[in-house]
Amino acid sequence: MSWNRIVLMLCVLTGLHTVASAKEIMKISQDELIVRALLYDEYGAYENSYQVYKKLFDDTGAGAYLFKEVTAALMGKRHIHESIARLKGWDKTHPQSIEVRRLLIPLYLSAKQIDNAKKEAEFLLEQSRLPVDLDLASNSFLYAGEFKRALALLNKIYATLPQEEILLRIAEIMDEFTNQRKEAIQLLETHRRMNIVSEELYIRLLLLYQKEKDIDGILETYKAMYAQDDKEEYLNKIIDAYVYKKDMDAAIAFLEENGKRDDILYELYKTKKDFAKALMLIDRLYKEKKDAKWIAEKGVLLFENAQNKNDKKMIAQVIATLEEAIALGVDDSIYLNYYGYTLIDKEVDVAKGMKIIQDALVQQPDNTYYLDSLAWGYYKKHECTKAFELMKRVVDEEGLEEQEIMEHWDAIRKCK
Repeated sequence: MSWNRIVLMLCVLTGLHTVASAKEIMKISQDELIVRALLYDEYGAYENSYQVYKKLFDDTGAGAYLFKEVTAALMGKRHIHESIARLKGWDKTHPQSIEVRRLLIPLYLSAKQIDNAKKEAEFLLEQSRLPVDLDLASNSFLYAGEFKRALALLNKIYATLPQEEILLRIAEIMDEFTNQRKEAIQLLETHRRMNIVSEELYIRLLLLYQKEKDIDGILETYKAMYAQDDKEEYLNKIIDAYVYKKDMDAAIAFLEENGKRDDILYELYKTKKDFAKALMLIDRLYKEKKDAKWIAEKGVLLFENAQNKNDKKMIAQVIATLEEAIALGVDDSIYLNYYGYTLIDKEVDVAKGMKIIQDALVQQPDNTYYLDSLAWGYYKKHECTKAFELMKRVVDEEGLEEQEIMEHWDAIRKCK
């Protein structure tokens, strides 16, 4: 780059938003004006480039400068009416210029002269069937509310150039204006199966499926998005969709095949009461997460998975595992309650179990499950009045639908 160009660029950059004065332009040679105009364009200073191209056209009468002048006016969204007049003046002496048609259409649309834009679109279509011109003409019909005409032109473009940008416009028109949402979905689905597509296309598909209340379509779209880009947010949406469908088996199968998010897979196994499979994940989850919570979970599962709930060896293992978790800092009231209740119910150490339940109640003083456990402790100690008072609170709030609450209530009433 020459020193003069560097200086010129610095001038442009430091005065980018200052309109070039007529006196300044008059002093600059034509070559320098061209360079300056190109730099103004490059840095988005369209008002400046407009003034320079206008000067160049007035001096030379070259149509290329007029077209650049009008383009700068469109980009800067100024001088619209003046540009229309100057182009029409050129058109009188240079009729049938396709470049004039291409520029008049967006100028008329900017000026909200829709009928004039349509007329120019008709002239343009008589002269050209190039995709770029079909696209330009379609805008006039779209603004005029002639959606089927606009759609027909865009479909011709897409048939020649199956580009995503054109397809998205087609889908939007079909959805919003021509009552063809299902057809729009089919077009988008066909395109995405044959191409690597952008997130924008997937989002358009999701929007259409949401409008159709098609949860299966949403699910398959998120699965396709995840296959293309394994973002965790997509995986979460897939699981949400399966949960919404109440299809736990399919969610489990997907996660088993996918090999990610063992924590979610673990919760699904528990929901399905497949404790054996859940146990198989515990050691891996603890190794990955380094969180003693998983040791506590192992203690819970050892009990839930046992066929004989009174097996003394199993109970001892459960208690030892829960004690290990608590020693490592686990103090979540859920595990405290489970540990305490096991000590009480299996009569390993009722007094210790009640103390642990009381620690859980410090965290959640109104938790009816914890109150039930404490009432059961009083029952085991034959303190029936205290047991009855606590259990009545539980029954008044929870009712007797749960089997364990009903059994405790019957036993404690007989005790009283």
